[in-house]
Amino acid sequence: MLVDSHCHLNYKGVVERQAEVLASARAAGVGGFLNISTRQSEWADVIAVADRETDVWACIGIHPHEADQHPDLTATDLLQQADHPRVIALGETGLDYHYDHSDRARQQTLFRLHISVARQTGLPVVIHTRDAEEDTLAILREELGEGAFTALIHCFTGTPAFGRAVLDLGLAISISGIVTFKNARELQDFAREIPADRLLVETDSPFLAPVPHRGKMCEPAYVRDTAQFVATLRSEPLEQLAGATTRNFHALFTKAVPAQAAA
Repeated sequence: MLVDSHCHLNYKGVVERQAEVLASARAAGVGGFLNISTRQSEWADVIAVADRETDVWACIGIHPHEADQHPDLTATDLLQQADHPRVIALGETGLDYHYDHSDRARQQTLFRLHISVARQTGLPVVIHTRDAEEDTLAILREELGEGAFTALIHCFTGTPAFGRAVLDLGLAISISGIVTFKNARELQDFAREIPADRLLVETDSPFLAPVPHRGKMCEPAYVRDTAQFVATLRSEPLEQLAGATTRNFHALFTKAVPAQAAA
């Protein structure tokens, strides 16, 4: 079984067909889903899906694009939600200097806030980073110096040097459908070298549909296509990569009790 370690089940294009989308993914061998929020107004809906679906878990946080829209967010806001049994992670948070939809200083402040709550709760941080490798690494190194926490770089598209640096810090890396794109040669090469115990896969649904679905709305079922592509890159059977990435998901997101174990 596979796990889609990053999807947006409450986004337009998916939410209207949510039950159908989940059923299709399960039929494709996907046995778990981490439903990601990007703004505070989404938290209740994301948690509600996790309450309803035994193989869906919730991640609560503020995307860097939304940082300016949350000037008053506090650690208490995150802590109150993090206590919910179906909330297994914080994020997605991080830095995005590609679009600069929010002030960079505000992005950095909220990134550090999520990390602080991660230390208090033991929950991992799901990190978005784009065109901000230097500052992302600087914050991670500084914050790890203040105390340990766990984290995942989601939808990795960075340089190999950045990838090796975050691996050296003990973080995990998740690969999305971007790896299947023809112009993703550098990412494909790096995907081969990620340690087997540090690799996860995701869709970032409804975005970034992998080949052969490129141009369509992405669905969690398509994580199988990404996993198959990565397995081929690494000269591994799909079953081997699926087993490893699923184990890695549960090792990182320790509150995510598999459905069969919870039954």
